Amino acid sequence: MKIFTYIAIAIALGLIVFNILQIDFSNPFEGESTVAFIGIIAGICAILLLLLLRFSKMIVDKTNE
Repeated sequence: MKIFTYIAIAIALGLIVFNILQIDFSNPFEGESTVAFIGIIAGICAILLLLLLRFSKMIVDKTNE
């Protein structure tokens, strides 16, 4: 599970970087840039959820000891 979370976080970071490169900074809220912003927010949410899963697993492991 530990390796899966690291791989998923790396993929989410890659998608965030990709979406940042897709933003048209002259018109940031029109066309494809809106989709890029949604992708960035989705990537950040995915990272937060994976970190939450990781910390909850750590807590469960410590309480079972």
